[in-house]
Amino acid sequence: MKTRSHNQCLNEAYENYFQCANEHSLRQVMESATGLIRYFARLYGGGCNEEDLFQTGSLGLMKALQNYDPRKETSFVTYASYAIMGEIRHLVRKESSYYSPGCIVELQHKADQVIDEYTKAQGDVPTPAYIAHKLKIKEESVMEVMKAGFVRFEEIDASKIHSSTYETFRLPIEDKLTLYNAFKKLTDIQKKVVHMLFYRDMTQQQVADKLGMTQKQVSRVKAHGVQVLRQNMVEDDHAISCKIEKRANH
Repeated sequence: MKTRSHNQCLNEAYENYFQCANEHSLRQVMESATGLIRYFARLYGGGCNEEDLFQTGSLGLMKALQNYDPRKETSFVTYASYAIMGEIRHLVRKESSYYSPGCIVELQHKADQVIDEYTKAQGDVPTPAYIAHKLKIKEESVMEVMKAGFVRFEEIDASKIHSSTYETFRLPIEDKLTLYNAFKKLTDIQKKVVHMLFYRDMTQQQVADKLGMTQKQVSRVKAHGVQVLRQNMVEDDHAISCKIEKRANH
């Protein structure tokens, strides 16, 4: 997003509004900020309900006009960016009634940090390519990641979400999603057992005591759960086991 000239126009429009707060100068500010508002609406909404998000971003702009102190060093564009982004984020988080995998939520928080840091340092907004670079994912992944939670996970094109680089002993995002999808196919008791054994590092006896089972029952549930996970991941084109083995041989 090439915004330097747009940002200058918005700062100039604000200066004009500050000098003579009338309907014409207000319209100039709104028109100059349109690109900035649509940027955040598209980024955080992933193309979903963009007009609702645009209206919410416009509310953020109006709040910025009311609260901005021109005596401070921060430019109006930077201040308005935070106000617009804050309103849109609030709406998206409020409307995010759908569950998202932990790895996606983590990426969304990291994206927030990237945007905040870049906006504060540059007085501008980062491009999706820059966000993707900082998150080490493909550029096409950014929009899919950001709209997670705003829509059902099934509506997200997970095939577009890929890591740009691999780190030793760390699963890339697409493999985490494969594991997430496979995990959903376990029974409730299998999920509990697998989670306690492999995520909380509990012993089989500790799991048995916690769930009111015998150690042998836990062992059988674990074996069946692992088998289900293995089968589902092997069926996937991006099977985790295959990638780990490939990287281990390099």
